Amino acid sequence: MKIALVHDYLYTYGGAERVLEAFHEIWPTAPVYTAWVDWQWLKKEKPEWLNWQIIPSWFDKIPFKKQLCSPLRFLTPKIWSSFNLANFDVVISSSAWYMSKGVSLSKIKDQRSKIKDAEQNLKIRNSKTINNQLSTINNSPLHICYCHTPPRYLYGYETDFDWQRFWLTRMYAYFVNPFMRYYDFKSSQTVDWFICNSLEVQRRIKKFYRREAEVIYPPVSINSKLQAPNYKQYQNPKPQTPNYFLMVNRLVRHKNIDLAIITCKQLKINLKIVGIGPDKNRLEKIADNDPNIEFLGYVDDKKLANLYQNCQVVLYLASQEDFGITPVEAMSFGKPVIALRSGGVKESIIEGKTGLFIKKPEVEELVKSLQAYKLTSLQAKDCLKQAEKFTKERFKKQIKEFINYHLKNE
Repeated sequence: MKIALVHDYLYTYGGAERVLEAFHEIWPTAPVYTAWVDWQWLKKEKPEWLNWQIIPSWFDKIPFKKQLCSPLRFLTPKIWSSFNLANFDVVISSSAWYMSKGVSLSKIKDQRSKIKDAEQNLKIRNSKTINNQLSTINNSPLHICYCHTPPRYLYGYETDFDWQRFWLTRMYAYFVNPFMRYYDFKSSQTVDWFICNSLEVQRRIKKFYRREAEVIYPPVSINSKLQAPNYKQYQNPKPQTPNYFLMVNRLVRHKNIDLAIITCKQLKINLKIVGIGPDKNRLEKIADNDPNIEFLGYVDDKKLANLYQNCQVVLYLASQEDFGITPVEAMSFGKPVIALRSGGVKESIIEGKTGLFIKKPEVEELVKSLQAYKLTSLQAKDCLKQAEKFTKERFKKQIKEFINYHLKNE
């Protein structure tokens, strides 16, 4: 069985790339088609991926491609249609804002539809030409899309960059985004089956694409002790007296990190913030050199594990999150999470058992929740048990079962 993997682009290692990595572990000989690659980042951060068969589009040769990929997003139809994947049995696209689900299968689907319409309208039943064409087209690849989310910027969701602040980007979006929404919807109709990362995204797919989707939660970098054969010994770790709260996010506005900073300053709580991003300067001004607030920037996996292991609780206050990996990582270390009741985190956190929710991103709400947390008895063993649901092995097993089932029934 010939399988092709398609991914938006390669320049960072986030949730979408973890999904792609798991796909490639299942099918290690599958080529990876992508719009463009930051080859310097790849060599530095993921050198093992250089052994993959990575096939970028013509866009990869454009100077300053990383800076231009967003302004030139109207070229995405040309990017994805430049690939010819007709010789594969299955194409699996990992799609988010750059819409890799629009890969050239749309030509095959459109052709199939036109031939069937012609056969019906002209009442042709045994046309040799029609039958030969249908025979060829019916052997087209099965297209399965793992949709991380419909593009947030097209449907009113907050994004990493507050582009609406600038009149020039607003004017550009006024002309370009309607075209992109049309293309996004049209390409969504060429997908045979959708998989998504949460019930939240499942609802978005139903709303914007009018399609059904199967939820298979993404793989999360679970604490290695949780996956060890004798991990039961870690269910009741020795009592600790950690003195800090932890946030692990990209430093962008919709993560509501400013809310945590203001609240922790007010309550004189130590807060450590892991992450980088465009909102760093604004957040540092809000912190105003407060000794309780510490920005750690990027940290490696070993240091991050240590921070999780020794914190008191993890704060996760993102608005309308697609899924949210940080809460699951925290729970795999036996740590509870205080989160904004919004988006996919409602599916991973069990209120009153593995964490607490605040209803609104307001200081008063967070103060109440932090005070309530001191009165709760959230157990590490419950957090560990919940994190088990999101391991990479579980993800790979469910993906293989899904694809094998639809191959048999296609």
